[in-house]
Amino acid sequence: MSRFDLSPPDDASRRALADALSPEEQRVLLQHGTEAPFCGAFLDNKRTGTYVCRLCGLPLFNSSAKFDSGTGWPSFFQPYHDAHVRRIRDTSHGMIRTEVVCARCGSHLGHVFPDGPPPTGERHCLNSVALGFVGEGEALPDPLGRGGIEAGPP
Repeated sequence: MSRFDLSPPDDASRRALADALSPEEQRVLLQHGTEAPFCGAFLDNKRTGTYVCRLCGLPLFNSSAKFDSGTGWPSFFQPYHDAHVRRIRDTSHGMIRTEVVCARCGSHLGHVFPDGPPPTGERHCLNSVALGFVGEGEALPDPLGRGGIEAGPP
């Protein structure tokens, strides 16, 4: 079980958080868009820490699960906690894929594919604009006011 409150934000909180996003962040997170490959801020990030949802701050992936997939988007072989990422069947654009969204706020993150490295064999291919980054030992963001928890193991 996750040690984070996974209940969704109320409508007023969600609107306030969405209003604070840039137009590109809104397009990706709220309208299921995709940023161009090889341009995201976190593609080449090598710092140790935790990647969080840009909208609600939920921890999504640890830097220790990041790998270079060569696809042009930050890729991870496993989430911070399985309960933090929800999978949805995506049949848009004439393809069948598995979309990944933040389990707390439902924001679009990217897609997961079955061609990643061990131990999971998964490649969570994410949009940098959908993420925030918290360095090791730094406090996690708390935009919903639910009480901060230090970044670290789930």
